[in-house]
Amino acid sequence: MFNRRQLLAAPALLLTAPALLLANTARAEQRFPSLSMFIPAGPGGGWDGLGRAIEQVSRQAGLVGTFQFENIGGAGGTVGLPRFVASKRGRGDALMVSGSIMVGSVLTNKTPVGLQNVTPVARLTEEADVIVVPAASPIKDISGFLAALKANPGGTSIAGGSAGGTDHIALGLVLKSQGHSARQGSYVAFAGGGPAQAAILGAQVSAGMSGLSEFAEQIKAGRMRALATTGATRSDPAIPTLKESGVDVVITNWRGVFAPPGVRPEALTKLVALMTELHALPAWAEMLKTRDWADAFMVGDEFARFLDSDRAQTELVLKEIGLA
Repeated sequence: MFNRRQLLAAPALLLTAPALLLANTARAEQRFPSLSMFIPAGPGGGWDGLGRAIEQVSRQAGLVGTFQFENIGGAGGTVGLPRFVASKRGRGDALMVSGSIMVGSVLTNKTPVGLQNVTPVARLTEEADVIVVPAASPIKDISGFLAALKANPGGTSIAGGSAGGTDHIALGLVLKSQGHSARQGSYVAFAGGGPAQAAILGAQVSAGMSGLSEFAEQIKAGRMRALATTGATRSDPAIPTLKESGVDVVITNWRGVFAPPGVRPEALTKLVALMTELHALPAWAEMLKTRDWADAFMVGDEFARFLDSDRAQTELVLKEIGLA
């Protein structure tokens, strides 16, 4: 089985949550008067969504006074990552959102700077991908999508995140399940969720693959049709999984936060404590539910070991499906 949890040792337009979501959050002691949040992707995607969710919950709880956001997208985060490393080095009040997409993009793009050059703080979420088509598409269900992909993989263009990321790997695995090589697919990479959505809604591509939270509002509004998700179980009761549709592929996308290189141990401890306290808030649990994110909290040495294993196993997968 192509199972992401096994292969990788076990990346929404963030709309303002209803006021009642956080209204009853208990006020906590302020841990940081200000925090810099670096997003190595454009606005509107999963990394940006996670950063904004952290801001919303932590500010409402009184853990952080203010946030300064910086978005620099491109190439699965590998454009922004060197900027974060160089500009935030040693700062104990800075975080970068990243995840499994960057692991694959670093390998695919053969970049010299990777997650080994930053400091792990916490893994926070994981999320299944969803395959969508525009509402007017002649593809009505996952069977129709698979038939189109099998008949003409190069003629069925798929929008997703940057090359080598979770979306690209997922398409490669689906192509292999239909008897094709990953190289035969027509994958159109975008630096952020916003441009990918525009391409799908404008019918510039046949379909799209990304985290369910990124397309959830468009699906609910009837502008996109959800065909299947890539998780082991249904993320949404109304959307079947690939596995139950006869495609033996399971893959999820994890996201977390990292500190710059050179951060002092006491500063790192403080950042880990902030994420641990955030994770324990009822408002955070509600945020996960609202955004269709699964809780994947992990910190410290456990997170560092996971990253080492993730990189090694991702490299094997990318080579197997011809992306590295």
